Amino acid sequence: MERHQTSGRRALGVALASTTMLLWGALPIALKVVLAQMDAATITFYRFLGSAALVGGVLAARGRLPRLRGLGRRGCSMLAGAGLFLGVNYILYLMSLDRTTPADAQVLIQIGPLLLALGGLIVFRERFARRQWIGFATLLVGLAIFFRSQLTEVAGDVAGRDQYLVGNLLMVGAATLWAMYGLAQKQLLRAMPSVQIMLCIYAGCTVLFAPLASPATIVDLDATGFAFLLFCALNTAIGYGAFAEALEHGEASRVSAVLALTPIATLGMVEICQAVWPALDVGQGELPWASVAGALVVVVGSLVTSLASDDTA
Repeated sequence: MERHQTSGRRALGVALASTTMLLWGALPIALKVVLAQMDAATITFYRFLGSAALVGGVLAARGRLPRLRGLGRRGCSMLAGAGLFLGVNYILYLMSLDRTTPADAQVLIQIGPLLLALGGLIVFRERFARRQWIGFATLLVGLAIFFRSQLTEVAGDVAGRDQYLVGNLLMVGAATLWAMYGLAQKQLLRAMPSVQIMLCIYAGCTVLFAPLASPATIVDLDATGFAFLLFCALNTAIGYGAFAEALEHGEASRVSAVLALTPIATLGMVEICQAVWPALDVGQGELPWASVAGALVVVVGSLVTSLASDDTA
């Protein structure tokens, strides 16, 4: 009986992690479409506003709205820092996506979880197993193959190459800030549940981006743009919610292994969109075989790092 319950919890954890993986895989495609009609700050404002409304409504209905008194001054400062890190991560991600492609975004953002793991070695005195270091090195090799191939494609276009490099640097910044947010949240989890932390961050970032946004421009969106903006707003709350629940029902290594497949999900969805909806501009041309190979090596490196997490050899 206990074995069946454990198996059921693992299956549920994998299902929830798969939900997150598919949502995060589709996100850069949707954002790329909305970016053609709305600026990055306004998109970010609506994403946080929608997430705050959804998560806040659920917590209010359950009588579980967060109370900040127990955090103390240090905890409140850390919460503010986590919100700032995630908020700037969102805007840098969009600024990068505006200069690159969905595939580039999802491959390079894989640096984030690796930086989070490396941060854990320093901040929380965690240890990397030997095979995790092999996975980390494999991921770096995959990144090198992918971006060398992509740079070759734009080598003759100086302006395009410069824009591509700036986009990549912005994505590295976004990944770094995401890792810093993750380290701050991990410390905050000692005093507050993750869903309450996320509500505070969503609400705080909504206020942070309100002065930079132009909310009235939502009326200028066509039906497709509005639908994709709504998807982006819900994606954050549902994706992170499923991610948190997946960690509750399954091992972190299994969840991380599923999420490592996100770049492949994005590449597959781009191909489907271009075949089924050719009028939809997702800003992604046909990838050369070397870029696809590099993306696959990145995924293998992520999988090895995740699945070797329990190996202390």
